[in-house]
Amino acid sequence: MSKLTPVLSAHWDEKDSFTIEAYTRHGGYAASKKALAMDPDAVIQMVKDSGLRGRGGAGFPTGMKWGFIPQGDNKEHYLVVNADESEPGTCKDTPLLMANPHVLIEGCIIACHAIRAKRAFIYIRGEVTHVVRRVNAAIADAYKAGHLGNGIDVTLHIGAGAYICGEETALLDSLEGFRGQPRLRPPFPAIAGLYARPTVVNNVESIASVPAIIANGAEWYQSFGTEKSKGMTLYSLSGHVNNPGQFEAPLGITLREILELAGGIRTGHTLKFWTPGGSSTPIFTDAHLDTPLDYEGVSAAGSMLGTKALQIFDETTCVVRAVLRWTEFYKHESCGKCTPCREGTWWLVQILRDLENGTGTEADLDKLLDLCDNIMGRSFCALGDGATSPITSSIKYFRDEYIAHLTNGGCPFDPVKSTLFAGALNS
Repeated sequence: MSKLTPVLSAHWDEKDSFTIEAYTRHGGYAASKKALAMDPDAVIQMVKDSGLRGRGGAGFPTGMKWGFIPQGDNKEHYLVVNADESEPGTCKDTPLLMANPHVLIEGCIIACHAIRAKRAFIYIRGEVTHVVRRVNAAIADAYKAGHLGNGIDVTLHIGAGAYICGEETALLDSLEGFRGQPRLRPPFPAIAGLYARPTVVNNVESIASVPAIIANGAEWYQSFGTEKSKGMTLYSLSGHVNNPGQFEAPLGITLREILELAGGIRTGHTLKFWTPGGSSTPIFTDAHLDTPLDYEGVSAAGSMLGTKALQIFDETTCVVRAVLRWTEFYKHESCGKCTPCREGTWWLVQILRDLENGTGTEADLDKLLDLCDNIMGRSFCALGDGATSPITSSIKYFRDEYIAHLTNGGCPFDPVKSTLFAGALNS
């Protein structure tokens, strides 16, 4: 386990890790005291120097994002933390908030000070009621201890479970009480965000990473990771593996190394395909086992690191069925604002269903690619683009499997063999 670098997950194994007592026992809230004594611009510069990049998917430099907030504008500034976490396969923010919510609260204090904001909003999806309760309790404890309420306040906002609200401007609309739909940019949130005021929107892990940087210094953080992707991050490993879970490791580790830590692919099976960053990223195969899992390495190999959601599928899985399930999700979650995504995802599902049932034709594959080409880059936000990724990449690597559905007159795979809980289906 020497390849792991537990920082955010350092004390998750302690039964009281989520309490303010446990957090302060390990030095919690010392970093915020240090930051509050610093000039705000110095805090921003330290985060810039650390090389911390956004952990929500895009990988944009966090310190640079903070630096976009105009100063001396006599306007109220806001920090918004995106805890919606709706991407299929992504499950890092939920365990982080369950095990150590105070690291996020301390990160909010530091970030608010840096961007001259008096209020932070944590936007969390309503389905995770247990997480909502835990974060609410942590916020209350932080107020009682005097960490909040002295010029910086934190408010928890509960969403209604719309995937589109993971997009930052749709999230802002939802926070304001409107239907969650992406906004036209410019203006960008840094200029006109929440309530038309300068706003920084960051992922949970991005903000939670800040206290360790302030406490240990930018050079310490730079010592982890690769040349352009600094630090450590949470990799979410799920699917056909012996020991799934969260693995906090330096950026640049490979799937082969993480699988070794997780006990490998489930016994008696072999890797077929996997996602490097959730279902909206192009899939990889076993040929990509040694691809460095950093922003540059994954991009060079033809995909995106995204949220580091490593979904693992072995040879029992039908790639067509998996892609169909993902596409049904994107069709259902399309906000309907733009035609390419609203209509395009509907047609993608119809064609994929025909192919999965063996009632389509080989020409449907070209039709799928043509539809994806008309959605990619033409939809209002990245949801449409993400919906095309598993389709185009699966046809690239598994075209023969699509054809097999047609020649076989249906899916040649037994769905029971690929499920992790086959006994439950048979009972």
